[in-house]
Formats: sequence, structure tokens, C-alpha cells
Amino acid sequence: MVNILHGNAIPFDRPAIYKISVQGRIDPNWSDRMAGMKIRNSLDQTNPTITTLEGEVTDQAALLGVLNSLYELHLPIISVVIQPYPDGK
Repeated sequence: MVNILHGNAIPFDRPAIYKISVQGRIDPNWSDRMAGMKIRNSLDQTNPTITTLEGEVTDQAALLGVLNSLYELHLPIISVVIQPYPDGK
């Protein structure tokens, strides 16, 4: 089975850019623990905090490591989206 993203196969053992959203707050200083992904917390004080992690992950194994870290922090995962490279890689 081949997974398709924007006309290309989704990389399994190659780098890809991901955007992950979770309910809860992660300190931006934890970027190294999250495969170097950029961490942004929502500023809306009336709803639960939503944290977005975005950046390049080396492969699916590294992505699984990030997802496992979020699980261990008991942060509900809202979404995981693969993003196209800006230069069309």
C-alpha cells in the first residue's frame, strides 16, 4: 500500500514536516525533548490551552517518539498533520 500526499508518497524513513496539536500546555523550553519541534501555546484564556508543535522530524520512528512523549505527559492529541515542504521537496 502506498500513502499519497500532494501526489507524492508519504515518507516513512525520511524527514517530513509535521504539525501536532494537543490539549494542554508544554513549556517551549521542552523543544529538545520533542525532536526540536517549535512549541507554541494558545493565548486564549477562556478555553483549555492548545499547544502546537511544528517542525521537521527525521522519520516515522522519531515522530512516534514525540507522540509517546505526549502520551506520557497525559496530553490529549487533537491532530497530527504532515505538511508539505515550502520548496516542494
